[in-house]
Amino acid sequence: MRHSPSPPEVQASPAAPPYRDRKRYAWLLSLLVPATVVIGPALMLASGDVRALWIPAIFFYIVAPLLDWLLGEDLSNPPESAVPALDADRYYRRITYALVPVLWAAFIFSAWFVGTHALPWHGLLAMVLITGSVGGFSINLGHELGHKNTKLERWLAKLILAPTAYGHFFIEHNRGHHRDVATPLDPASSRMGESIYHFVGREMPGAFKRAWKLESDRLQRVQLPLWSLHNEILQPALITLLLWGTLLAWLGIGLLPFLLIASFWANFQLTSANYIEHYGLLRQLRAPGKYEICQPHHSWNSNHIFSNWALFHLQRHSDHHAHPLRRYQSLRHFENLPRLPSGYFGMFTVAYIPALWRYVMNERLLGVVGRDASRINLDPRQRAALIRRYGLQDTAQAKESQLA
Repeated sequence: MRHSPSPPEVQASPAAPPYRDRKRYAWLLSLLVPATVVIGPALMLASGDVRALWIPAIFFYIVAPLLDWLLGEDLSNPPESAVPALDADRYYRRITYALVPVLWAAFIFSAWFVGTHALPWHGLLAMVLITGSVGGFSINLGHELGHKNTKLERWLAKLILAPTAYGHFFIEHNRGHHRDVATPLDPASSRMGESIYHFVGREMPGAFKRAWKLESDRLQRVQLPLWSLHNEILQPALITLLLWGTLLAWLGIGLLPFLLIASFWANFQLTSANYIEHYGLLRQLRAPGKYEICQPHHSWNSNHIFSNWALFHLQRHSDHHAHPLRRYQSLRHFENLPRLPSGYFGMFTVAYIPALWRYVMNERLLGVVGRDASRINLDPRQRAALIRRYGLQDTAQAKESQLA
């Protein structure tokens, strides 16, 4: 059998000079970073010191933000003439395919390790954080694959969302969040003044309800039964039941609390991303119930190098929302967009401390949109207080009454 590996150079067009993607091999970090979850357990087994389990958690929450700070930002873009060839180069999608078994193996390994070793509470906590990080990478991969039109990639998206029981994200994100993003209608867009802990209570149940409604409506339109294998929420849910049932039969029912807590923490990583990606940004109402088309300035962007390499350019979120079918290797930086001061690894930690988040982000938000309340997605519970505290011009109600 002949093999024809993808060449390092991608020819943009017959008339154009060859374009070399300098980040071509950096994307392999997306395979290596999740695989680091085995380092803590391996060191514990070698040394007998349970504190070694904290090494991957320290890497994700301390070392990764420092790497983003040290490496800085990458503002480079591929020329548009090279994008069709970049998108067609199967090397990039093979990386996403290869990551699916890596993440499944990491999740199963973590479950096996917890199920077969007596760990103190702090060891279990470390394993929850480690396994939750694996699940967070899984959801990020499901995000990249789920936007694609090929049958293989869409099924791989469902498969990779199953370990942490978050398969409804496949429907919710593509058909719900992208439609309603940066509006008060979207449970996955955070509002100015809203802490992440209030946001999660709105986002997680709201996302599931919206996904179920969207899928129910779709099946009704095509005259297929809701409770059937045609239901694209039930498909990954059945994979979850099969995986968890096998793990519990193998390792014992006592593993169930760990699976539930670790999966919650994994899914909370998605909540964390949603919280920082659109905080306070608002699309303008053009007619009753009709908002302007989503533009790059309706998302917070980050070009920090390490976390972008590890997360398939997820942080170039502005281009992603404006062009959701664009593949990760082709996503672009734009000037004059809302920009985060750090990569996602660092911003997650900031978000978990509400006072620090307000200090870092509220004035940054006002600098982006001005002090006009009509351009800010405000927490309705705190609307009047926020207007007073930050001296906002309250023209939102006047605009809504004009449109009514």
